[in-house]
Amino acid sequence: MRFLVYDRLLGIGDDYWIEDDRGNKVFLVDGKALRLRDTWELKDAHGRVLIDIHQKMFALRDTMVIERDGEPLARLKRKRLSLLRNHYRVTLADGTELDVSGKILDREFAIEYDGELLAVVSRRWLTLRDTYGVDVVRDDADPALLIALTVCVIHLAEKEREED
Repeated sequence: MRFLVYDRLLGIGDDYWIEDDRGNKVFLVDGKALRLRDTWELKDAHGRVLIDIHQKMFALRDTMVIERDGEPLARLKRKRLSLLRNHYRVTLADGTELDVSGKILDREFAIEYDGELLAVVSRRWLTLRDTYGVDVVRDDADPALLIALTVCVIHLAEKEREED
């Protein structure tokens, strides 16, 4: 499954659609303005909230929290002691860990579980300017979760760049 994201990504208060490779609107990223912390909702094409995304308020390192139906689903933060600046660790609610690494700001990175590829984020496949694809490689992967992770990782990388 391939999804197309138009790179207006992550303006707080901005809403934008994510389409499938046939041009159908699949997910809406709904940015929530005027909040104390960075917050988004990932909705389906019918407006149902699939995933809530927010920044953890009191953490030593920037941490994003992903919830489904009010229950924790995942926690994402930059990996400590990594030689790669663009390397993030995702801890799922069941303790499973995912790795996200690559050139985040260039929109060229991978999401992996135990060395196995789950999704690839890339601009290489596309001719449209300011667009990148999220290619979900495994059929049993959760596309909404992988899209939410993409939103979080890019947000944290952009925020880190602004602080430097």
